[in-house]
Amino acid sequence: MEDVPKGKLPEHLELQRTRVVCKADAPIHTEGIQYSGAYASMGVDNSLRMDNFCKNFKIEIKWLTEDEMEFDMIGIDASIANAFRRILIAEVPTMAIEKVFMVDNTSVIADEVLAHRLGLIPLDADPRQFEYLSENDVPNERNTIVYELKISCKKGSPRLTVKSDQLKWLPDGSQLHKETPSQSAEPKTYTSFSGNQLEVSKKPLGVTYKDIILAKLGAGQAIELEAHAVKGIGKDHAKWSPVATAWYRMLPEVVFLKEVTGADAEELVKKCPVNVFDIEDLGNGKKRAVAARPRACTLCRECIRGVTEEAVELRRVKDHFIFTVESTGALPPEVLFTEAVKILEEKCNRLITELS
Repeated sequence: MEDVPKGKLPEHLELQRTRVVCKADAPIHTEGIQYSGAYASMGVDNSLRMDNFCKNFKIEIKWLTEDEMEFDMIGIDASIANAFRRILIAEVPTMAIEKVFMVDNTSVIADEVLAHRLGLIPLDADPRQFEYLSENDVPNERNTIVYELKISCKKGSPRLTVKSDQLKWLPDGSQLHKETPSQSAEPKTYTSFSGNQLEVSKKPLGVTYKDIILAKLGAGQAIELEAHAVKGIGKDHAKWSPVATAWYRMLPEVVFLKEVTGADAEELVKKCPVNVFDIEDLGNGKKRAVAARPRACTLCRECIRGVTEEAVELRRVKDHFIFTVESTGALPPEVLFTEAVKILEEKCNRLITELS
C-alpha cells in the first residue's frame, strides 16, 4: 500500500478499527480490536498506553440539572463505560429504610406492602456522613436514621391520603420501647443514640420527594409505625440504588456517501422520526439533504431503506460515549459519578495490591 503513509492505516481498516457501521440488516465491525500488534506491519502501534489515554481522554458535560446529567466520555473503551454504569446502579451507597416497626395499621394495605413502599422512598440524607450497619453493630446515630409515621383518619371525615412528607425524622433516635422481662427493668428503645443526630448529618433529614403516596385511609383507620434507615448498595437491594437509571450509547455518525438532492432529499427528511436531516438550499432551485442533528439519531435505520440506501451510511464511534445519569435524589448526578470514579479507583488499587 504505497499510497498509505507509514504509521497510518488505510481508510477501510481505520473505519473498521474506530467505527461500528450499521447496515439495514445488522451492524458490522462491532468487535473491538485489542491486540497491540494487529497493525504492526503497517507501523501502527495499537497497544493501550497510559500517555495516549491521558492525552485522548476527556469528558464534556452537555447539560446538568438537579436530578439529571448528560455528558460525553471520549477516548475510552466500552468496558470502562459499562463499569461506570454498573457501579452507579449497584455499588454507590445510599440510605434507605430497612426495618419497619409496625405499631398499628388498620388501613387496607398489608403491613408487608406498606413496608416495601417505605423502603423505596428516596431519602434526603447524604450517605457519606454515615457508616454501614453490620450484623453485630448496635444502631446508633452514625449508622441508623429513624423516621416516625403516625396518622389517623377520624370517623366521619373524608378519605385521607398519606404522603411521604408525613414521615417525621427523629434526631434523638427510636421512641419505641422494647418489651422487658419484668416491669421493674429499665425500658430500652431500638436504638442507642448518644447525642442528637444533627451533629452527624449537619442538616435536618427528611425525604427527597414530599408527594409520594403511601396509603389512603378511610374513616376510623390509622397507621402508626417507626422506620429505620441504614446505608446499603444496590447490589443487595434495588432500594439502595442511587439512580433511576444510568445508561450510555455510542456517538451516532451520519455520513453521506453521495449527495441526496431534489425530491429524494425531501423524502429523506420526512423519513427520519427525530429530525436528524435538514434541507440545504444551494441556489438556482437546487436542494441538498444534510445531517443537521446527527447526535439525535436513534438508529431506527429508516434513512438507509429505499432510494437512499446507497447514499447514507450510519456509524457509531467506538470510543465516544454519550452517558446519561438520572439520580433518585439522594445525591446530585455529578456527585454520583464522582463517587463511582472513586469506587473504581479503589477496585484498581485493591487488584494491584493483591497482584503484588
